[in-house]
Amino acid sequence: MVERQIAARGIGDQRVLAAMRAVPRHRFVGEGHAARAYEDHPLPIGHGQTISQPYIVALMTELLEPRAEHRVLEVGTGSGYQAAVLSPLVAEVYTIEIVEPLARRAAKVLDELGYDNVTVRAGDGYAGWPEHAPFDSIIVTAAPDRVPEALVEQLRPGGRMVIPVGPVHALQELRLIEKAADGTVTDTMVAPVRFVPMTGGASLVR
Repeated sequence: MVERQIAARGIGDQRVLAAMRAVPRHRFVGEGHAARAYEDHPLPIGHGQTISQPYIVALMTELLEPRAEHRVLEVGTGSGYQAAVLSPLVAEVYTIEIVEPLARRAAKVLDELGYDNVTVRAGDGYAGWPEHAPFDSIIVTAAPDRVPEALVEQLRPGGRMVIPVGPVHALQELRLIEKAADGTVTDTMVAPVRFVPMTGGASLVR
């Protein structure tokens, strides 16, 4: 999967590629889809949600420029797969999922697989996770119609946020938001994408 579907399409960060090789994606897909887990497209995980295609996971992870000392916020835990990919690349991952059954299932799988630097919360990602802010990077895996201001505020100066933005049932823009040391924010369009919509509700589940 990694060489043919990800590296061949331009992902060059060797740490990201190693993480993609190491994570057992079949543990995160929806029931009945394990045989297709390593194909390069999204798959349903229940509750109207999907696990993103591997290439997009790798692209978004590489755009974050993860470092071993980083604290990362993920909005939209879903299956927990993106958090698992980030886990060996950074110090801490805090991930929020608005659909509580998905949050609980993701927390269980992540715990079973030993990703002990990932904390899962059921709640509204629009508010971010202020108790653990600021974050070195933020990754959003569902599409709001605009960039939530709370997430920009919780991004550390020098930090990066990767987020799909746009209307439901249409192509969205994958954007890279960068906050300079002086607090200046820049917004760069990376690629057209299609994500489930980001919806808006928080209890700690792990």
